[in-house]
Amino acid sequence: MNRYFSLLRRFAVLICLLLSASGVLAQEAETPEVNVHVDNVAALQRGAKLFFNYCSGCHSLKFMRYSRIASDLHLSDAEVMKNLVFTGVKVGEPAVANMPPAKAMQFFGKAPPDLSLEARARGPNWIYAYLKSFYLDPSRPVGWNNTVFPNASMPNPLWELQGVQKAVYASGKQGDESHIEKLELAKDGTMTPMQYDDAVRDLVTFLTYVGEPAALKRESMGVWVILYLAAFTFLAFLLKREYWKDVH
Repeated sequence: MNRYFSLLRRFAVLICLLLSASGVLAQEAETPEVNVHVDNVAALQRGAKLFFNYCSGCHSLKFMRYSRIASDLHLSDAEVMKNLVFTGVKVGEPAVANMPPAKAMQFFGKAPPDLSLEARARGPNWIYAYLKSFYLDPSRPVGWNNTVFPNASMPNPLWELQGVQKAVYASGKQGDESHIEKLELAKDGTMTPMQYDDAVRDLVTFLTYVGEPAALKRESMGVWVILYLAAFTFLAFLLKREYWKDVH
């Protein structure tokens, strides 16, 4: 009898795990997929331009130096200093936000996070969905809300490009964030929806690169490592066959 209940209990735990996993998969299925290619230098350059023009006022990249960005993105130090540096620092220094932490605390209630590792922590798909999901919400202190990260203190930094979205609620559920059916564009931005999607993809590509700047070199070296191991395995096989040919 005890054995029967033990098996039943294990079966119940297995069912719970399967249901939980299916819920996670369903949630991931709702997240839009974004194709990020960190070897696309043009996309990285466009993403860097967007970040430093729209995000670096509040967010830092403390683990990334301007000189490294210049080298990896095939830009000269002069081009980086002219187009990406707005804080008066030198090209060899880290990319620190324009806004002092004390001012950020005063304006937003907390200092905006450093984004050096955001793509590794959240994933490119999450960032892509987040930047597309802002909508007007007069009940929030900054006047904005987000369906991916509800009640965030961050306003929409790209609203001029995207335009202004409003939430469409289910019947009788006005103001209930859990019953938002979709977001509608209430005011056009300077970009079309397709252009905005491409711009956000470029920005996500840049943040993905920042999360692991050595990815390009690591991937290129990986090909040579595999080739070396394959050649070494072949030579080892020939050597083994030579040593053991007279052993019966």
